[in-house]
Amino acid sequence: MKASKTTHKNESRIRIDFAYNQAFVSKLKQIEDLRWSKTLKTWHIPYTKEAFAQLKSLFPEIEYDAAPSNTTQKTEITPQPIRKEIENEIKEQSLNSEQDQQPQIPIFIKNKNDIVLTKSVFNKIIIEVRSSTILVKIPKNETDIQFIRSFKHVQWNRSNYCWNIPKYGRNLDKIKAYFRSRNPEIIEHTEQENQTITTTTIQPSFKKDELLVINHSNKKLKVHFGFNIEIISQLKKIPYSRWNNDDNCWEIPYSEKFVAEINLISDNYSLKFVYQELQKMNVKPRISKYDIENYRECPPEYIAKLKELRYSENTLETYKHMFEEFINYFPDSDLTEIDDEMIIRFLQYLVNERNISGSYQNQSINSIKFYYEKVLGCARKVYTIERPRKEKYLPEVLSEEEVIKIFNATDNLKHKAIMMTIYSAGLRISELINLKLKDIDSQRMQIKVVQAKGKKDRYTLLGMKTLEVLRKYVTAYKPKEWLFEGAKGEQYSTSSIQANLKIAVEKAGIKKRITVHTLRHSFATHLLEAGTDIRYIQSLLGHSSSKTTEIYTHITTKGFDQIKSPLDKLNI
Repeated sequence: MKASKTTHKNESRIRIDFAYNQAFVSKLKQIEDLRWSKTLKTWHIPYTKEAFAQLKSLFPEIEYDAAPSNTTQKTEITPQPIRKEIENEIKEQSLNSEQDQQPQIPIFIKNKNDIVLTKSVFNKIIIEVRSSTILVKIPKNETDIQFIRSFKHVQWNRSNYCWNIPKYGRNLDKIKAYFRSRNPEIIEHTEQENQTITTTTIQPSFKKDELLVINHSNKKLKVHFGFNIEIISQLKKIPYSRWNNDDNCWEIPYSEKFVAEINLISDNYSLKFVYQELQKMNVKPRISKYDIENYRECPPEYIAKLKELRYSENTLETYKHMFEEFINYFPDSDLTEIDDEMIIRFLQYLVNERNISGSYQNQSINSIKFYYEKVLGCARKVYTIERPRKEKYLPEVLSEEEVIKIFNATDNLKHKAIMMTIYSAGLRISELINLKLKDIDSQRMQIKVVQAKGKKDRYTLLGMKTLEVLRKYVTAYKPKEWLFEGAKGEQYSTSSIQANLKIAVEKAGIKKRITVHTLRHSFATHLLEAGTDIRYIQSLLGHSSSKTTEIYTHITTKGFDQIKSPLDKLNI
């Protein structure tokens, strides 16, 4: 257990960090004004001498931060009371730091008898020069802050506690000249080093009469424009829109509908619509097991526990491979010797070197937690890592015309039957390959999906045209158990389905990034556009929450062409 100083809602508090323990929580509740912070994800108590004394009496072994010392010898610190004037001074600095976006870090001094409030003073000036950015770290000084703010497109980098200034024109020369008399530490990265540094993206250049939209791999749109409160209010109405403070732009999930809507907004305010596309950053694959000497397999007890808890085959394979990547990152360390610091180092490797996504990082964390918590039966571990924000992307959807093109481009009867079944019933690829002949109910025109995602059964639609194609397919191929079988009577492979769809999409001349799951998204969207109640769609898809199904309301373009800008109604 560790105590440290924190500021919560402009109030000085003592935060208490420890691995979850109900007995500890019960003890803590004896302290008056104990609170739980959802933001900090920790308990905290008043920053007073009395509260801290009570905390020490309840937990004599508690650790709390020691102040940095300039001497190598241990010195006894004279106990001092928490003086009112010092406390007010620290609170005032905390408020000023929020206004100036400059960090102040009051800390505890470790002392057997008392607490002393101190100010953390940062006297060093660091200027770090990167390929397109200048990072400036300075102590709090109003004059220096005003100088930094004089640069165009300057940003405060909250994660690194520094100022980000675009590197163009004479910006670097001005900064060096301004701080020259104070002997700043200047770090200039070479071109090769700059390629490996992940920094905050600087706002791209655009003219005052332009609205710039950058499409990042058909996943998200970044919208840049000169400040306009009316445009901002229009963008806020778009689902999942948010302000990206690091990139200084508005961020919106990619959708053709949203692109058209933003284009309309730019026209209404007489701005030139500029649209750019950026390709996705390549993800470095994990090292093959054949390239690792003495490769360590996933422990048998790990797999046994997954099966005991009835995790799906897909989850079992995912956790197995991810955990093997983790344990082979530390080939010389026993599993019980790997601590939180090593885990964080591994996760940093995934992000900085392999460029993995946020969802991949979350899955990797969960696979590691599963071993220590479920297999070894340890207490619930709390890692000091900030989980990535889950990206909110809108799925790609085909139009009805594009679906027809794909089916017409598929000559093989089995391949056509597979694609029509997935689309007409809204199936996942795993659900399709698990279908058996007995699951097709031609009397009630339904398909039974057994033990799908979340271990749930459900019924979905069996289209009349799909039934006709399936009857032709069964007559020609004569499957015995599975509805779709391979050459030896086994379940049809997912890779074959994906490859067949890719060929059909190319033959149909469709440029969108289409996967098998796109057919399921298209099924739901087309039902919604046809007027089907969203609760029925939720049931057909097997969604536990209606919120998951509601995402399709943001994709449909039905009636979009009927919407008129309010500007057109004005008599001008």
